[in-house]
Amino acid sequence: MEIVGDFNAIEPGTDLSRYARDLVRMHDAVIGGGLSPLRPRAIVARSWSRVLAAGLNPEHANTRAVLDIDEIERRRRDSHLAEVVGELTQVVSGVADASQLMMVVTDADGVVLWRHGSAKVRGRADSLGFREGADWTEQTVGTNAIGTALTEAAPVQLFSGEHFEQHQHPWYCTAAPIHDPRSGELLGIVDISGPAMTLHPTIAALVATAVRMAEAQLWRHHENRLERLRTTAGPTLAALTGPALLVDEHGWVAQASGIAATRRIAVPRPERTLNIPGLGMCAAEQLPGGWLIRPHSPTTLIRLELDLSGSPTIAVTGPESGWRSALSTRHAEILLLLHLCGSNGMSVTELSNAVYGDPDHAVAVRAEVSRLRRVLGSVLDSRPYRFTESARLTLQLGADRLADCDFVRRATSPALRALTDINTDTT
Repeated sequence: MEIVGDFNAIEPGTDLSRYARDLVRMHDAVIGGGLSPLRPRAIVARSWSRVLAAGLNPEHANTRAVLDIDEIERRRRDSHLAEVVGELTQVVSGVADASQLMMVVTDADGVVLWRHGSAKVRGRADSLGFREGADWTEQTVGTNAIGTALTEAAPVQLFSGEHFEQHQHPWYCTAAPIHDPRSGELLGIVDISGPAMTLHPTIAALVATAVRMAEAQLWRHHENRLERLRTTAGPTLAALTGPALLVDEHGWVAQASGIAATRRIAVPRPERTLNIPGLGMCAAEQLPGGWLIRPHSPTTLIRLELDLSGSPTIAVTGPESGWRSALSTRHAEILLLLHLCGSNGMSVTELSNAVYGDPDHAVAVRAEVSRLRRVLGSVLDSRPYRFTESARLTLQLGADRLADCDFVRRATSPALRALTDINTDTT
C-alpha cells in the first residue's frame, strides 16, 4: 500500500497544540456556514458534505448502535482477518502504552471487531462508543478515518478538528483498507488512533506496514490452503487419466495435469459449464476445499434457449444438468445481437455501436459481457465476442417474426430497434 497525496494530516515539525486550535476554529466556522482563513483538505471537505447531507449533528455524539456479543463473534468467525489479527496486534504491542495508541480492526461494513493497545486509550474510546461491535461508518459517526477510508476506498488520516463530531476533536485517527490478495475484495479497515497531541508522522508508516504485513500473511495462508488441497485430492488425481485442473473455491489453480499451468480460472459452479483455454468445455466436480475440472467430450454441446416472449430468461442444458435464469434486458440484447451475427461475432467497438449507438462504451461492453459470463458460464469467446463452437442458441420470441417480437420493439439497442423495419424471420 502506497501512501501519497492528501493522506497525511500533519507535516513534520507541526505545532500540534496550535494546529489543533486552528482546526477546531475552522470546523466551527465551515460547518456553521461561515468563513475561515484555513480551509479543510479536499478529502475532509468531501466527507463533511456527505455527513451534513445525511443530517448528522456535529455538536453531540450521534447514536452508536453496538452489536451484541453473539453477533460480534459471528462476524469475527466469518472474517478472513481473523487469520491475521494476531500478527496485526503485534505491530503495536511493544509501543501501545508508551505511545498512547490503540489499533482497531473493522470488517468491510465498518463494524469494529477487534481493539488492541493502551488500556488508558481504550477507556477513553469507550466514552465515545468506539468499542467492539460499534458501527464506525460516516453515516453513523460522521467524518472519521475508518468510515472515510471505506467511502473513499483509500487511506485516510484525520487530526483533531477534521473530525465532524466535536467529541472526536481530542483524537487523531489513521486508517487504511485491507484487501484479500486473492480476489481484491475489501476485507476491512485497520486503524491506529490516540490522543491528538500524541500524533507522530511515523504513524502513517506504521499503518502501511500493518496492511502490507496482513495482506502478505493472507497470501501465505492461501498458499498453505492450496497445498492442503493438493494433499487431500492426491488419491483422486492419481486415479485420473487425461487432462484436469485442481482449483480452490476461488478458482486459484492448485495443480494442473496434462495442461499448461495457469494461475486462476473463473470461479466454478456445479451447474455451469466452463470454457478453459487448453481444455475446452469443462465440467466442475466439487471436492473438499475446491473443485476438479475436467473436459467434456469434444462432441458435447451446450444448448441455450433465449426466451424473449416475456421477461427475458435463459435456459441452459448441458450433458449432465440443466437450469434456467432470469436475464437483464441488456444481457438479453447482447445475446440476441451475438446470435444474429453468427460465427463472425462482434468486436468490442461493433458491440458498443450496436448496444449504445456509438463506439465510446467499450468499457461498459466489457463489463456487461464479464457479468454475463458469470451468469452463463464460459460459453462466450472474446476477440471477437461470439458463442463458442460447443454452444448452440435458439430463440423463443412469442411472435412469428423477429421484427414483431415485443422485446425487440421495446429494445434500447439501436441495432435491434432497426430490425423492426426489416422483414426478418426467426432463423
